[in-house]
Parts: sequence; structure tokens; C-alpha cells
Amino acid sequence: MSDLLLATTNPGKQREFKRLLQELPGRVMTPQELGLDLEVAEPHHVYAQNASDKAVAFCRASGMAALADDSGLEVASLDWGPGVRTGRFGGPRVTDPVGYLLDQLRGVDDRRARMVCWLALAIPGTGPDGTPRSPRVELFSGVLEGSVARERRGEGGFGYDPIFLLRSGQTTAELADGDKDRLSHRGKAVAAALPRLRQVLQ
Repeated sequence: MSDLLLATTNPGKQREFKRLLQELPGRVMTPQELGLDLEVAEPHHVYAQNASDKAVAFCRASGMAALADDSGLEVASLDWGPGVRTGRFGGPRVTDPVGYLLDQLRGVDDRRARMVCWLALAIPGTGPDGTPRSPRVELFSGVLEGSVARERRGEGGFGYDPIFLLRSGQTTAELADGDKDRLSHRGKAVAAALPRLRQVLQ
């Protein structure tokens, strides 16, 4: 039975992934639990490439299968941005990205939005003689359609959850954990990846 390394140091993502992956064989580990201090740049304009780079870097550093995500919020009236730049939206001076986004959309009627998640699973590779080879990467994705609320609502989740409005009228921050896991972009991507993860970790 093998363990899985989460290729993220984001506490909110770690909590969500551990919940989503709790039925896997083996342990789901964080970099902190391994004493692994690694930062990987996200220079690409494509979610899948950023996720792949992170997964490969953590896989090589640990020798373990590593799961990374790159996710973002895409807003119609912002030309479907900020997208891959969601984590840096507004620049380094912005301390409240949710408030900044609400300010950008003040008076805007078209509030359509979607949350996008791409997962990269990096699997350690070895040659016939046991020598290390480049990790193999497999990709999975999930999308959640919705809109941007006009104000924050709800105490759950993290990031943009308090303003991501579902067709039900709830924000994702108002959902119970189980409902969010079933509906969210990250939950959908993990659901797509689970069969393969079970094979890799058995």
C-alpha cells in the first residue's frame, strides 16, 4: 500500500483534499508532515501545465506519488478572468481579493462565473533496472458553473466560496461539507481521479 503526497501548502486545500480522499488506501500526506519545504512557480497560462509542474516537483522531491491542483475563478464580465491568475488577482497590494472582486463588479449585471480545477497526478517512474525515470503525469478536471454574489454569505469553505453563487441560491460557503464536496469543481475533479488513485495506491 502506497501513500499520496498533496502538492500544496495551502491549508484550505489540504483540509478539502484530505476530506475528499479519506477513503483511499494508504495515507494522504502534506509537505509539512514530511518536513518538505518546496515552492514551485506557476508561470503558465494553462491550469494543467501549472498543476503538472507542481506534481512533478513534489514527486521528485519525495519519491512518492503526488497530487497537485491548479484552480481558478473565471468571470464572464472580466473576459473570463482572472483564471490561472486567481491567486494573484489584483496584485501584491491586494489583501482582500474577495472584496477586490466585488469592487470590480460593482454595478455589473452579468455576473456569470465558473470555478475550474485541474488535477495532476505524478507517479514515480523507474526503468527495468530500477533506475529513476521522469514521473508519469495524468490529468483530471472539474468545473462548477454559477455566478458572483453581490455580497459575502456563509462561513464555510475558503477563498472565493463566500461569493460564489450556485443556481440553488446558496453560496458554496453556505453548503455543508458533503454537499460542497459533491458539487464543487475540486470535488468533481477528485471524483474523476479516484479510480486511478485507487489503482496507483493499492
